[in-house]
Amino acid sequence: MADGQIAGDVSALAFSAEIRAKTDHLYPRVAKFIPEGEWRLYAPVIAAINDLKKQRDAVILAHNYMTPEIFHCVGDFMGDSLGLAKKAAATDAKVIVQAGVHFMAETSKILCPEKTVLIPDLKAGCSLAASITGADVRLLKQKYPGAPVVTYVNTTADVKAETDVCCTSSNAVEIVEWAAKEWGSDIVLFLPDQYLARNVAAMTDVKIVTWAGSCEVHERFTADDIREIRAGNPGVVVLAHPECPPEVIAEADFTGSTSGMNHFVKTKQPKNVVLITECSMSDNVAAENPDVSFVRPCNLCPHMKRISLPKILRSLQTMQHEVTIDPEILARARLPIERMLALPLKRQSMYDRQRAPEVLAVEGRA
Repeated sequence: MADGQIAGDVSALAFSAEIRAKTDHLYPRVAKFIPEGEWRLYAPVIAAINDLKKQRDAVILAHNYMTPEIFHCVGDFMGDSLGLAKKAAATDAKVIVQAGVHFMAETSKILCPEKTVLIPDLKAGCSLAASITGADVRLLKQKYPGAPVVTYVNTTADVKAETDVCCTSSNAVEIVEWAAKEWGSDIVLFLPDQYLARNVAAMTDVKIVTWAGSCEVHERFTADDIREIRAGNPGVVVLAHPECPPEVIAEADFTGSTSGMNHFVKTKQPKNVVLITECSMSDNVAAENPDVSFVRPCNLCPHMKRISLPKILRSLQTMQHEVTIDPEILARARLPIERMLALPLKRQSMYDRQRAPEVLAVEGRA
């Protein structure tokens, strides 16, 4: 919980009988991951956050990659980035605190522009979202005229504003095929994750042009990692995120989004499982599935880990940092998200390796 630059904000908070009464019901959710002595440091901040949420008419959106004390103890809505934004749009709360990274806060603002959206740390970015700009997309559209632009939701508002339709990791294959048919094009610009693009390409005959972007967490996993995990844990079920390289996907038993992996564990209840994604998710899924044993390879997202309990508290205290988007960009960025949400999609988390995962081209800055 240590946060040097804001330690003064929480130094006056102390564990007490009153704090115990407010937080005792929360501790069982995280007792497997937080020792009782450490909990006495977290509990006063958790209590202060939950009290202040009521005063501010605020909700906290906790992404699957948040640490357990945030995810289970102060989060009002938990899930993946788009699911959180949809829940934000449906809530009556006036203030949204995004416990996630900046593009997620932007997506929440796009879907509910009338609400105040806060992010506790402006430096909570994303290597994938930072890999491409709206100007890059405009140049690509000039190079491939008539090709529809399908953009992953893990992008900034200015990129979404240049997009025809957004997608998630769960519905990417279906969105690509829909866009190719709707635009009458055999080429689709699928941006910006090159590994997700290759994994989609293995599922469709549509020719895909992608971008040299990647998630710094998922790209670090290798096929050798998976084989070593299997060798050390016979019978383990391997669930991989489609932002991983194709050779990792080829070694997995199931490929799906964070929500898809969570659903798999809940419904299948494998005896022993490993989630090939950001490691905090394993803790959060494990808390809700006590009969499942988790192997935990730990690739941390340094951006997600910028969000902490003290920073969330300070964000609510000071109403910083508010996320704003130029109204013209916001309106244009909203359209591709709404277009995706309006489609009657059926396929979920299906990345069966049907063919070699080749793409037509991988573009990037010179």
